[in-house]
Amino acid sequence: MNMIFIHGLESSSQGFKGRFFQKELPGILTPTFTGSLNQRMEQLYPLLDSKDSWTIIGSSFGGLMGTLYACQFPDKVAKLILLAPLLAVPELKTENFPPIDVSVVVFHGKEDKVVPYERSMSRANKLFNSLTYNLVDDDHFLHPTVEQIDWKKVIKLDP
Repeated sequence: MNMIFIHGLESSSQGFKGRFFQKELPGILTPTFTGSLNQRMEQLYPLLDSKDSWTIIGSSFGGLMGTLYACQFPDKVAKLILLAPLLAVPELKTENFPPIDVSVVVFHGKEDKVVPYERSMSRANKLFNSLTYNLVDDDHFLHPTVEQIDWKKVIKLDP
């Protein structure tokens, strides 16, 4: 299975989630992205171009990146898993993207003070036809939630 974790704006592949996924999901790509959104997307495209059926896990700003990629190339994405995604931004105006049929699962903390869930949820409902939006008792970083999720089940690695 082709899997990638896209970290948030002020994180890296060596942050909590990057290290967690390296341990829990062997074979997952966990690159570090730098620069502006456009620069980061230019770093992402070559990583995903050569294969199809990607499972993309994006956290915060990485959720924005994963969503932009999925909206641009829905046929290359099998599943999109978003953690406290930054979606209510001009780059994701819903009039620029028709709703896509990619399976999307979101985990967003009710106590998120960095990316409040209401606006992201509203945008997600307009972008995705197959959306499961989980509001959890957590903050933006979602550390307890990430540790409690049965990732193999969410990603459907187990039959």
